[in-house]
Amino acid sequence: MSTSDLLLARFLALHPKLIDLSLGRILRLLERLGDPQKTLPPVIHVAGTNGKGSTIAFMRAILEAAGLSVHVYTSPHLVRFHERIRLGRPGGGRFVDEALLVDALERCEKANAGDPITFFEITNAAAFLLFSEHKADVVLLEVGLGGRFDATNVIDHPACTVVTPVSLDHSEYLGDTVTKIAGEKAGIFKRGSPAVIAPQEPEPTAVLEAAAERVGASKLLVGLQDFNVHEDGGRLVYEDADGLLDLPLPRLAGRHQHVNAGTAIAALRAAGYGGLPGSAFERGMTEAEWPARLQRLARGKLAELAPAGAELWLDGGHNPDGGRVLAQAMADLEEKNPAPLVMIAGLLATKDARATLGHFKGLAQGLFAVSIQNQLAARTAEEVATLAREAGLKAEVAGSVEQALMEIARRDWKGPPRILICGSLYLAGEVLAANGTPPV
Repeated sequence: MSTSDLLLARFLALHPKLIDLSLGRILRLLERLGDPQKTLPPVIHVAGTNGKGSTIAFMRAILEAAGLSVHVYTSPHLVRFHERIRLGRPGGGRFVDEALLVDALERCEKANAGDPITFFEITNAAAFLLFSEHKADVVLLEVGLGGRFDATNVIDHPACTVVTPVSLDHSEYLGDTVTKIAGEKAGIFKRGSPAVIAPQEPEPTAVLEAAAERVGASKLLVGLQDFNVHEDGGRLVYEDADGLLDLPLPRLAGRHQHVNAGTAIAALRAAGYGGLPGSAFERGMTEAEWPARLQRLARGKLAELAPAGAELWLDGGHNPDGGRVLAQAMADLEEKNPAPLVMIAGLLATKDARATLGHFKGLAQGLFAVSIQNQLAARTAEEVATLAREAGLKAEVAGSVEQALMEIARRDWKGPPRILICGSLYLAGEVLAANGTPPV
């Protein structure tokens, strides 16, 4: 166990609840640390249910292509905690190294002095500390949960606030309707700062738009009204009042990534980075990386277990809307290059497995259910299989992802299959670690 792992394990004992949405504890700690959140480079703050990380990935790729250095904070991590904190530098940022992380965590632990604080709050404070002490041009900051009371929501004057598509997830904390959840996400909007709302359903859009106007956002850009993005002739076309961009299609797979790319461009323009060279926006489309979001695994230990000629895809989508866009992406691949779709799925008990997997009815030829390791809230493989069957899928149980891949390789699918591993970011992290291809 590394020193940072030991520190992080200690933090779990500082508060009885893993999630307890509040700003009081982190504001207290930040004050003891000298309020590092007040000395950051311009911050673009991103909330939403789905697409937050991908939108940030596009923004980072564009900004770095323009020669800017970019700090990035995202969560959760897939394999190592260090993935949550990317320190910007010329030529491209890197995950925080062990020595810097340990130093920041130890200072946060000392300043906190044993007071109650959640794991996310104290580690978020460490990120702010690191960002304040290392020079960069921009900070891209992802909300952990909700928005209004999320520990990241301590930036008084962000360069821009963004809300990506909102749908049902974490209902036990944010509310049981999309309108309630949208209201929580809208809590990141700030008076005098631009607000960008991604293209999405009318109901959350109306809630978000009203909230931005009520708080006094300096500028409001609403997807489908103030900016639009669409595919035309194998190109991605972005349009708003400032003009049109004719760009390559995104490197990130799936039609939903067009929306995320468009939202990223709108946010950068709203934040004052619209004057970046056109080449930066072009490279941003083709160089953006975001692991475990429709990621093709072409090499590695697990990839070698797949049948010859098979495609192996990995996605961490874990809610009904995530399942919808993932099924649409698989349907698009089927239309372009037909192949039998076989799924390997594992989900947490806090997620609506039946609704998430139900989008694959009639699309997948089979599903192998697995249990996520080292997660107390994980459903058993038997539970996942039962819920998949109730959703209309042909499902069976496998002891592990490796066993599922070996069983798939033994079957006759009438051609090389397209294999999709999905259902949880925690499962995705396990897969990347076992495959030997962790995020870099």
